[in-house]
Amino acid sequence: MEKEIEMVKVGPEEGGKECKKMAAETGKECNRLAPEGGTDCVMVLSGGMDSVSMLWEYRSRIALAVTFDYGSNHNAREIECARRNCDRLGVEHLVIPLKFMGEYFESSLLSGAEAIPEGHYTEENMKSTVVPFRNGIMLSVACGLAESRGLRHVMIANHSGDHTIYPDCRPGFVEAMSEAMKQGTFDGVDILAPYTMLTKADVARHGADAGVDFALTYSCYKGGEKHCGKCGTCVERREAFALAGLPDPTEYLD
Repeated sequence: MEKEIEMVKVGPEEGGKECKKMAAETGKECNRLAPEGGTDCVMVLSGGMDSVSMLWEYRSRIALAVTFDYGSNHNAREIECARRNCDRLGVEHLVIPLKFMGEYFESSLLSGAEAIPEGHYTEENMKSTVVPFRNGIMLSVACGLAESRGLRHVMIANHSGDHTIYPDCRPGFVEAMSEAMKQGTFDGVDILAPYTMLTKADVARHGADAGVDFALTYSCYKGGEKHCGKCGTCVERREAFALAGLPDPTEYLD
């Protein structure tokens, strides 16, 4: 998907202090890619650890981050995290309401904390948390923003751990949606989803390398002041930090 524009690898001289630090510690070039001439992406930013990791890692490419207020249990806390991270990076941030989803769609994620099942994402009952075609709707809006702003790509932070439960996080969907967007826009706007085949632990490592403060991210599907520690997102969050060998700054109730 990146073949259509000229790309340069951001190395220790060009990439700023973060890339210099990574190069000094690892002996490798920074893995971020930047287009010649500046930013070229709109990013769908939830405020969770995956999308915030992508925001920080690819900040040199992101012209605009968009967060959607669709009525989920944890929306308000995620939106605040998204805002604070964009403020830190100086990235323009929009919050777009999608109130109709909360009013007309069926999902435990839209039905209050009591409706959220507990357990790992691999368990059958976690399918109740799926908001039908959520990513399709959000990507469509982000695509329109991209073309309106003269930007070439829409970024999304789906990863391999999402594939089991969420149909609109799977590689086939992302590829098909990207092609639909290209066909439906004059400039051929497409999707960049570099985390698609990574695990959540991999994503956490990327975020840590990019300088993310994970205390400024939110995951819990119940939406409380503290993470519940039992819902699928809390279980997966805990596992990701443990598998990545990173400290977990999250306050859990259990």
